[in-house]
Amino acid sequence: MKLSFLSTLSVGLLSAGLVASQANGTIYEGSVAEDLNGSNFTYPYPVKLFKFESQLEDLEMAFMDIRPKSKSNGRTAILFHGKNFCGATWEGTIEVLMAEGWRIIVPDQIGFCKSSKPTNYQFSLHQFAWNTRGLLDALDIDKVTVIGHSMGGMLSTRFSLQYPETVDDLVMVNAVGWEDYVQKGVPYISIDKTWATESASSFASIKGYEKTAYYVGEWEDEYDTWVNMLLNIYNGSERENYVKIQAQIVDMVLTQPIAHYFGDIQARTLVMVGEQDITAIGSTWASDDVSATLGQFDVLGKTVASQIPNAQLVRFPDLGHAPQISHPKRFHRALLRFLNKRGN
Repeated sequence: MKLSFLSTLSVGLLSAGLVASQANGTIYEGSVAEDLNGSNFTYPYPVKLFKFESQLEDLEMAFMDIRPKSKSNGRTAILFHGKNFCGATWEGTIEVLMAEGWRIIVPDQIGFCKSSKPTNYQFSLHQFAWNTRGLLDALDIDKVTVIGHSMGGMLSTRFSLQYPETVDDLVMVNAVGWEDYVQKGVPYISIDKTWATESASSFASIKGYEKTAYYVGEWEDEYDTWVNMLLNIYNGSERENYVKIQAQIVDMVLTQPIAHYFGDIQARTLVMVGEQDITAIGSTWASDDVSATLGQFDVLGKTVASQIPNAQLVRFPDLGHAPQISHPKRFHRALLRFLNKRGN
C-alpha cells in the first residue's frame, strides 16, 4: 500500500520528533569561572556544564554530578530546585543520598543560578524537561528517581509525564502548582508588573517572605546563607537578565498548572507536604476572598496524593514550605523510608 504525501510527511515528522525528544549537547568538566552566569556562590561540589543549543541560542546548564561515598546502589536521583532556590540548596539531601549509595544529579535550570540567562527565551515546564532529559542523555543515564521541590515539584510532574520511561520513582515536596491559581480566581497580571516586584528584591524582603512561608515564623542563622545566595544573583553581573527571567518564571507558574494531570502519573510517587506552608502564586494581588482559598497545603497534599494512582503521602503538620531545610532529619527519614522500600 502506498502512503499518501501527507501520511509520509506525518511519519517523517513523528520520527524526527522521536529523535529530537531531548536536547543534544556535550558535557564540559573543566574549570569554570568563579562568577558563573551571574552567580559567584560557592557550591558544595564541583560544577560542570551541559552545553547545548536551544531556541537558537548556545546555552550552559550548570549541574553537579555526585557519586556515592562508598559502594553504589546502582540508582540515580535527580534533584529539581524551586524558584527561590538553586542546586546548592539540596546540599543536605545530597549528603544523605550519597551516604546511601546514590549517584545524584543536581542541575540549575536555564535562567537560574549558575546557568545561562537568555532573556528572549520562552520558558516552559516542557522546555525545562526537554533540556534536562538532554543532560541525562549526555551523561548516559536512562533511569532516575526524580525529586522536586516548589517549582521543581511542578517540573518533576511535567518531566514524569513527558518522559515516563525515564522515571523510576517521583517525589514532590510542597510543589507550587498543586492548585490552578487562575481557575481559582487569581487575575492575570503582566510580566511588567512582576518585573517591578522582582527588581525590588532585597535581603529584608526575601527573608521576610521566607520566614513566613518557609520556616513558619522561625529563623536560624544558617537560613541567611540561602537568602544571600539569592541576593548574590539579584545584585550580580547578570542582574537585569535575572530579574526579567524571574518575572517570566512567575508567569510560567501562573499559566502552566499541573493540577489537572495527577491522574496521568505512572510512577510510584511520594507526596511530601509541610502543612503550614502558605505559598501561592498570585495571592498578593488577588482579591481577599480568592486569597483566602489559596495555599492551603494541609488540604492540597491530601488532594494531590488521592489523585495519583500509586501515591503515598507524608505530612509534616508543623512545618512550612522547605521541610528538607528546616527539619532535615525528619524529612530525610521519611524520604529514605519511601526510597528504600523499592529496594527491599
